[in-house]
Amino acid sequence: MASAEMTLTLVGGPTAILDYAGLRILTDPTFDEPGDYPGAGATLHKLTGPALSPDQLGPVDLVLLSHDQHFDNLDHSGRDFLGRVDTVLSTTEAAGRIEGVTGLTTWQTSTVGSMEVTGLPARHGPEGAERLSGPVTGFLLRAPGHPTIYVSGDNASVDLVAEIVSRVGTIDIAVLFTGGANVGRFGDDDLTLNARTAVEAARALGSATIVPVHAEGWHHFSETRERLIREFGYAGLSDRLRVPVAGEPLVL
Repeated sequence: MASAEMTLTLVGGPTAILDYAGLRILTDPTFDEPGDYPGAGATLHKLTGPALSPDQLGPVDLVLLSHDQHFDNLDHSGRDFLGRVDTVLSTTEAAGRIEGVTGLTTWQTSTVGSMEVTGLPARHGPEGAERLSGPVTGFLLRAPGHPTIYVSGDNASVDLVAEIVSRVGTIDIAVLFTGGANVGRFGDDDLTLNARTAVEAARALGSATIVPVHAEGWHHFSETRERLIREFGYAGLSDRLRVPVAGEPLVL
């Protein structure tokens, strides 16, 4: 692994600050207080508010937005926050809907400072989920002298994780969206990684440090972080799991 550190500070849900390669990067902005979000497919219920408000974050250089169509990844306050940031990278569909967003196609790379950001494949549910869930993207972060970072976005496919590894090579740190999100749209098939599939993804990722986010704060998460921790323990992978505490910087 490269010698430079990355610090991750969990704000809540999928929202985290990454201090990396001299940049302050925010994932999937969600800053609303608890509440309900009616939608065509299901009503989402937010249970906990953010550990940090937008004003407590300090300057943000870049937002990585896995997708814009679901409130648990971009809520009302998060959408307002996008206007504060010069560079927002997301899906091409999000770029078509939100002014100021730059879309990345899969495997397309954009340069921000000394860092390269590459759009990665992701699938928000079982095979064929795109028709109902819509497109999502993951991100690969690379910078000279720094660890290679994978941010999964709302990806439920272990096969796609394996494909990413086979294409890009060694990944040092994987920020995985977990929690087994499930609103019943695809029966028992989850919309994000659950504890079991997160373990499978960790194995596909070789020796990467695993940082779970998007694992708390919403009613539709079908599994707890405690189950995830136990599953990694039973699999003999506890030494690779780093679980962030909301509001507290985690040095990786």
